[in-house]
Amino acid sequence: MTAANRGRAPGLRGRTLLAGLLVGALPLAARAEPGVRILDLPFQVRALRGPRSEAAVSVATSGLLPIAGGTASQQVGDEESAPVAVVWGEDGGAVLTLSGGSVTVRPIGREAVEGLTAAETPRGALPGSRRALSGPLSAYLTGRTRAADGSEAASVLTIRERQPMAVSTDPKPVPVATVTVPAGGEAVFAPLRPRLLRLGDRPMLLAATRSGADAGGLVLVDRPAGGAWTVTARTAPQPGPPVKIAGIADFAGSGQTQAATVSAAGRLQLWTLQPDRIEPAAAADGYAPGAGDSDLAVATLAGGPELVLPVAGKPEIALVTAKGTLRERLRVPLPAPPETGIVVLGEGGATRLVVGLADGRVAVVAPEGGTP
Repeated sequence: MTAANRGRAPGLRGRTLLAGLLVGALPLAARAEPGVRILDLPFQVRALRGPRSEAAVSVATSGLLPIAGGTASQQVGDEESAPVAVVWGEDGGAVLTLSGGSVTVRPIGREAVEGLTAAETPRGALPGSRRALSGPLSAYLTGRTRAADGSEAASVLTIRERQPMAVSTDPKPVPVATVTVPAGGEAVFAPLRPRLLRLGDRPMLLAATRSGADAGGLVLVDRPAGGAWTVTARTAPQPGPPVKIAGIADFAGSGQTQAATVSAAGRLQLWTLQPDRIEPAAAADGYAPGAGDSDLAVATLAGGPELVLPVAGKPEIALVTAKGTLRERLRVPLPAPPETGIVVLGEGGATRLVVGLADGRVAVVAPEGGTP
């Protein structure tokens, strides 16, 4: 090596090292940090409902507020939705909408909230429970009873379906077919909202059950062609009941419908659904189901559907993907533990997560960065 080369070599090595560091840092620099904002609400929130709820659909169809986007429901089995969330407490309520990437608060009175949410628990339903609704089909828990550990439960799932009727100038009541379906064996239904879904070309219901004092599971309720509503598939009893249904989607990207559940013991489980069987797919520990029948969320982001779950024992939420393997993609710290539910407004880069906190506040999270 010449003296001139020896003089230039350190500078060349320095520039090469600097270039390598910059290239290595680019993915980190491009990854926006999640934004978190606490909504300014003049009341303590005790309930939160998302777009796939009767409360949201009622707001969108009531004329109470001008809601852009209306309601959406594809086929029977796909629950109706509206592009709003609703929160309320003892001293008032509010409708949350997404505008320009930011969540906007529109206050409504407590009386309006009571009117909008009255249909959630039909007459005869398990007190405090919520029905599933899709077009002419609805389902809710009835037959108040007790599980083996003394906790509240329901003995049957009641399914109601409005029947078609001939056009007439005479006012007539709409005929409704009603059936009741027991959980089967020694099982009873957990006091958690059943979910409507579609498998193939048929609407079905997925519901959580209790079996004994320390086990729970899922049952799939189907109406095969020409038959009656009945339980057609069930899981083996799972420890740590109840198992709350967190969401239903093609989480793995395999073309198969899956359900995600979170148990009281903090276990996240994915299940692949078929009309005649429910198969375990993947599992992970360390999550929390939230309080009572509060909602957990599925966000539609660039990589597909992701679960949004409270982290057990920490004031955090986690975004969990099942593409390839079940793994956490992101954790977001919050000022208090999530408790009264997590719902989603928007999708893709405009997604905003609305989280009900244990201290009565509501946080808005922009998981892909930006102003919440």
